[in-house]
Amino acid sequence: MPMQDKIKELMDMRAKARLGGGEKRIESQHRKGKFTARERIEMLLDEGSFEEFDMFVSHRTVDFGLDKQTYLSDGVVTGYGTIDGRLVYVFSQDFTVFGGSLSEMYAQKICKVMDKAMKVGAPLIGINDSGGARIQEGVKSLGGYAEIFQRNILASGLVPQISAIFGPCAGGAVYSPALTDFTIMSKGTSYMFVTGPKVVKTVTGEIVTDEELGGAVIHGSKSGVTHFVAEDEQEGILLIRKLLSYMPQNNLEDPPVSPCDDPIERMEDRLNEIVPDNPNKPYDMKEVIESIVDYGEFLEVQRNYAANIITGFAKFNGFPVGIVANQPSYLAGVLDINASRKAARFVRFCDAFNIPIVTLVDVPGFLPGTAQEYGGIIIHGAKLLFAYGEATVPKVTVIIRKAYGGAYDVMSSKHLRGDINYAWPVAEIAVMGPKGAIEVLHAKELSQIEDDQEKVKFIAEKEQEYKMKFANPYVAAKYGYIDDVIEPRNTRFRVIRALQMLATKKDSNPPKKHSNIPL
Repeated sequence: MPMQDKIKELMDMRAKARLGGGEKRIESQHRKGKFTARERIEMLLDEGSFEEFDMFVSHRTVDFGLDKQTYLSDGVVTGYGTIDGRLVYVFSQDFTVFGGSLSEMYAQKICKVMDKAMKVGAPLIGINDSGGARIQEGVKSLGGYAEIFQRNILASGLVPQISAIFGPCAGGAVYSPALTDFTIMSKGTSYMFVTGPKVVKTVTGEIVTDEELGGAVIHGSKSGVTHFVAEDEQEGILLIRKLLSYMPQNNLEDPPVSPCDDPIERMEDRLNEIVPDNPNKPYDMKEVIESIVDYGEFLEVQRNYAANIITGFAKFNGFPVGIVANQPSYLAGVLDINASRKAARFVRFCDAFNIPIVTLVDVPGFLPGTAQEYGGIIIHGAKLLFAYGEATVPKVTVIIRKAYGGAYDVMSSKHLRGDINYAWPVAEIAVMGPKGAIEVLHAKELSQIEDDQEKVKFIAEKEQEYKMKFANPYVAAKYGYIDDVIEPRNTRFRVIRALQMLATKKDSNPPKKHSNIPL
């Protein structure tokens, strides 16, 4: 056959592969408000940068009539390209081919790009839109999932892994995204669950829809399974690109630095007034964050889950940082089970990928009650404690207002190898708040006072004494636990100077196979 004919055959096969499951199924995908696997890759990567692997792969199954149904690419598009000029590896599941169901060859394609990402040291992005395992392939399909999970585990902490869920993701398929660093879901078109509504009804009698059981809003607010909830796929893809701008390519590199003309010494006078005089009144910690970071830009992670703690990425003088902050306007910024888990995982991600951590503290303690104790607040709180204590990246802490009890220790204190610990002049560092402390310290005297007015007067006097001693940061500063007390409006400058000083910090943990974080 002449060369020209061979080239035509190649072009025809490429065109066939690009059609996936065919025009009708592509139209069906579009009617659902979803893009195709290849359209998603085109939107995600820099124009013209995508290089595809395994376009001509097809399945090897002959049972159940599958020998008469073969599609080039076999339901998943894989390869590499660039985002803002930086190398990434990607796979995108194709719902138009067998409902995106995973086969043996499909899994091999994904495993190939995962292996490449680990060898080369570049982020891995998976776009999920699949009906689950290809039933006709039985254990080969299940084995394919496990091969992917094993690579997710090996890649963890080695290269950033991001999962986008732009369609169904059910059964065993959910565990690959759960093993990755960040998950993004799109409203209305994506869902994740281990067992679907039909099985749930059979086993428990509950009647739920896909959306109620595992939709984006549910996982973004109730379970915390997803880190970002996008209005649509386009927003989800923009989020992936934005997220990567704060991350290094791998664990041996530093995050990318960008030019910054937001002045380092920029003063924010409103910070001098933001904390109310009444220590029980809330304020919005996000205003503090947006006042001190570059251009007020803050990419919040898990915004609608455990809102009593804030996590996310920002830049200081062009250098990416992870921010963890208590939120006094929600549950008074108290630490509970969900907040501890949320912040601990975020801290560990930052530490794995050389991203400095800035912690803003206003915490009255851990949430009391049987629900928290029965739910294991001790173990979950220990996760955050462990994460901060284990982290070797630069850690800068600012105590804005309250830092009470064990929560003071947990929130990146000097005792957990905090590098620079600042406090605002209104900071209160104590074992507990004044009211509780007086009830403990003066229980005997209080029991002997019978007159109610006398009791109120006595409590007020003792509370004032307690406040004089602890409602300021100078006792902690006296012992070197606070490096400096700073003017609030100067916080940006002081944090940036601290980060600049810590840029070449080296710290290490004792050699071991791995730690045993309290799970």
